[in-house]
Amino acid sequence: MPTATTTGRTTATTTTGFAAPALSIARACPFTDERGVHGKSRPVPGLRAEYKKGAVRLVAMAKVIPRRLTEALKNMRRRAYLFQEIVSFENLLAASKEARKGKRLKPEPALFHLDLETNILELQEDLATGAYRPGTYHTFRIYDPKSRVISAAPYRDRVVHHAICRVIEPIFDRCFIFDSYANRKKKGTHKALDRCTSFCRSSRYVLKSDVKKFFPSIDHEVLLNLLAKKIKCKKTMDLLWTVISASNPQEPAIHYFPGDDLFTPLLRRRGIPIGNLTSQFFGNVMLDPLDHFMKETMHCRRYVRFSDDFLVFGDEKAMLHELLEKTREFLYLFRLALHDKKCVVRRVSDGVPFLGWHVFSDHRRLRRSTGIRIQRSLRRLAKTYQEGGIDLKRVKASVMSFIGHLKHGDTRGLRQEMFRNTVFKRIIKG
Repeated sequence: MPTATTTGRTTATTTTGFAAPALSIARACPFTDERGVHGKSRPVPGLRAEYKKGAVRLVAMAKVIPRRLTEALKNMRRRAYLFQEIVSFENLLAASKEARKGKRLKPEPALFHLDLETNILELQEDLATGAYRPGTYHTFRIYDPKSRVISAAPYRDRVVHHAICRVIEPIFDRCFIFDSYANRKKKGTHKALDRCTSFCRSSRYVLKSDVKKFFPSIDHEVLLNLLAKKIKCKKTMDLLWTVISASNPQEPAIHYFPGDDLFTPLLRRRGIPIGNLTSQFFGNVMLDPLDHFMKETMHCRRYVRFSDDFLVFGDEKAMLHELLEKTREFLYLFRLALHDKKCVVRRVSDGVPFLGWHVFSDHRRLRRSTGIRIQRSLRRLAKTYQEGGIDLKRVKASVMSFIGHLKHGDTRGLRQEMFRNTVFKRIIKG
């Protein structure tokens, strides 16, 4: 006959003809108290009591569900009341200090910080009243390694860019995937290379892809819609629209997408300056849907992205070719196109060209074009030092930066050859 045994508020009944050892849930489970679960009489969701051979065993099924649920809800909700935080005096002061790093001796930052409090108060008033208008960009072209148009905003605007990113970037960053490495704290080039090396050791093939003319192709309307998914504050969205719409003309990037007529690409505003801090952040926002598409829809576990360059590792070549076409179609939704010539599937054993290196499973080699650029930079640095343009302290800092980067690969012989042929000398007249 079944026997019921009760101790406290816990009863265990067996049908084997003997009484189960009495055990209090309050003493056995750290998630309960004497009244039951958190002071209530119902059981904790995710916990179950198993009866086996007369003994009561509690199994914790979801210890982290409440924490994960809280984080998920926090990431899903749209944030409001951000504008006052952006335009606060403390935030603008911290933004001015960040924008000044590495530029203390340049005329524009020095002039702004000469009367820092007054300039910040004037900027704060312009932002609060909606009178703020971005200034004119200084545009120049670089050829390293290919031709690019760089736009430098006035220092006052750069303070605004830092103030914006200090507030809204953490909201988006917690939603970014782990394997996005560009312009994020505790990420960067070298960690992306380490991740690439790790995937090279477990894969046979890699899909290397590149978005064609990424920054000149960013559609303003699409970008603002993506920002609005997380930001509910109307004044903040108006400020973001002011910054984005003030972008100067970029390189031509005319692409036709499904549903476009003859004039659609000409009527839509697109392109953001490469040199802005906000542009680097906006680039991550634009490609965040791609990251989640790869990880959650296509289930690509071995995926790495740095800015508009991304790698997908796999063991089947046909699967990667199919993935390339699906990725191309997905990016059409955001008015972005993949580069036809730079999207290739290749064997990992042949080396993966990524961020200026050829990455293998057990070593890295510097790409020839990267080595040539570093040699040219060293020669320019030696010439500038010889002419008195910089002091020895700046030379040492630059040289150590080059050495630190080259040490992340097998470049010992290359480093010796580079610095053997580069001499830093200056003739002191006296």
